[in-house]
Amino acid sequence: MGAIRIASVALIGAGALALAPSTAVAANGSANANPGTPAFSVTPSVIAPGGQVTLNATNCSGDATATSGVFNTVTIPKDSSRNATVDSDAKRGASYTVTFNCDGVRGTTQLTIAGGSPTASSTTRPTVSPTVRTTTPPLGVRGGLGGSTGDGLDVVELAVGAALIAVAGGGAFYVLRRRSAGRQH
Repeated sequence: MGAIRIASVALIGAGALALAPSTAVAANGSANANPGTPAFSVTPSVIAPGGQVTLNATNCSGDATATSGVFNTVTIPKDSSRNATVDSDAKRGASYTVTFNCDGVRGTTQLTIAGGSPTASSTTRPTVSPTVRTTTPPLGVRGGLGGSTGDGLDVVELAVGAALIAVAGGGAFYVLRRRSAGRQH
């Protein structure tokens, strides 16, 4: 009878450990689910009319282009960045779309025009990268990944994984404690 209990606890523990990596992946998340996919950014994301922005394109096999209604088309060399001067007559408070093209992948981000005249701080590159949303053409169904490509942290999955690990640990403790108590008599 003791072997059945130990086997049960071992099976529950193995199941909990099998679920543990999926919860760790869900907790980590990933900004770029496909490494090697082109990534784009504009810094700063809020700029005064006449200021300069830095356009970044990475993971491109060749040159990338960036276009917007507030600056001329810019060609960005492979895995590099270029500056662009925002038109001095850009509408204050407006938000403009910046479109990147690289290796057939199109990405967009927003550039907001602030009020006032450009200052030294509006032309320097900040240390924090803005959030960028890259659009890619549909790739079809991603079968076989088991839901590991989710965009966010699923609290329910984390709670279920933690509960399974706690139950497995408690079961192992119970069996070991009971087993050692049985040997003392």
